[in-house]
Amino acid sequence: MNTVVHSGAEGFLHRFEGLRARLPGQRLAWVQALREAAAAQFRAAGFPTRRVEAWKYTDLRPVSDAAFDEALTILGDGDTLPAPRGERRAVFVDGRFREELSQLDGAGFAVGSLAEQLPRLEGRLGALARPAEEPLVALNSMLFEDGLVVTVPAGVAGGVLELRSLASRSERPAAFHPRHLIRLEAGASLTLIEESTGPEDTRYLHNPVFEIELAEGAVLTHARIQREGVKGFQLGTVYARIESGATYDNFTLNAGARLVRNEIHAVLAGPKSACHMNGAQLLRDGQHADTTTVLDHAAPDCASRQTYKTVLQGKSRGVFQGKIHVHQVAQRTDGYQMNQALLLSPDAEIDSKPQLEIYADDVKCSHGATVGALDADQLFYLRARGIPEAKARSILVEAFLQEAIEGVTDETARAALDSAVAGWWEKEAA
Repeated sequence: MNTVVHSGAEGFLHRFEGLRARLPGQRLAWVQALREAAAAQFRAAGFPTRRVEAWKYTDLRPVSDAAFDEALTILGDGDTLPAPRGERRAVFVDGRFREELSQLDGAGFAVGSLAEQLPRLEGRLGALARPAEEPLVALNSMLFEDGLVVTVPAGVAGGVLELRSLASRSERPAAFHPRHLIRLEAGASLTLIEESTGPEDTRYLHNPVFEIELAEGAVLTHARIQREGVKGFQLGTVYARIESGATYDNFTLNAGARLVRNEIHAVLAGPKSACHMNGAQLLRDGQHADTTTVLDHAAPDCASRQTYKTVLQGKSRGVFQGKIHVHQVAQRTDGYQMNQALLLSPDAEIDSKPQLEIYADDVKCSHGATVGALDADQLFYLRARGIPEAKARSILVEAFLQEAIEGVTDETARAALDSAVAGWWEKEAA
């Protein structure tokens, strides 16, 4: 007997009804209430359309028109994991924690599976997320099965932790919605290197949500490397709350997927806190990547820096939307935002929408955007010195990306990003 798989919002709501009794936390009243509220919110909103201002440049019909099923969570015989970059690694396959593939012994801080820790997460899970305003977060809140939970105690230097997310090979499109909770207590530090990959021949949806809490003086370096398969979709949302003197340093590299939306909501909640959100989008023919940031300066004497670079090949499309909201209390704010695009094809397209919303008097805020092609004189200079055209183009593009990448000061995170960029160019040359 064939199983009918529904598409669009109806498909996910139908899946929720079928999985309701088997989803983690079904015996916890607060989890049930969270899921039911999210289901009602998603039922009312559905998938965002381009009529919604925040989604004006990104069409989700390739996602909403698809019929996704439950993931099988099977690693193929040929799938392997690269060697870990640090001592600790958490691996998720189709959104579910795989203990046998992970290395978490001797972490020195609490780290593990959300599904196993749900009874202890009341008041923490959902504390930052806004499913009533973000339909994809509502979808995640309705259907999450697992995720990573990290708590670094006060004053502890957590070192490097890798979060690997893999999509398994399957003949049927699958969707998974991991929920990750990261908390650093006062004076703690951590480097989190997140990498998402998937098979090139499988259609799937990866819809992760992060809730990140940084207490006074905490420092989190968060390097995100998105290399999903060319038929995959990633719609990710990050919420970060940054208390007094704390720093959130985020770098996102988008180099895979057919369609990706990287959305970050950060709140500078305490005086002298800082937020750095930088990134690069490397797009080939047929790819669409959307980076949307909302940065709230909600306390005085805070600083923020944003530098995003996009490189576009073929008929690809990049989007950058960045909003800086300076509250009246946030005097002596220092905010900077720059978005630059390099078009390597006449068919490529970039949409840029920087926004400043300022209600304080004593501020220093600026934003800018540039779009251009490779400099013909620089290319001629390199070619005249015997450098092949492909290599010359690579040199110029890597130089273009450097301003964004050089802001990553953690050596392990920087090496991971450099390797990912080099890998993209090796594939491009091939």
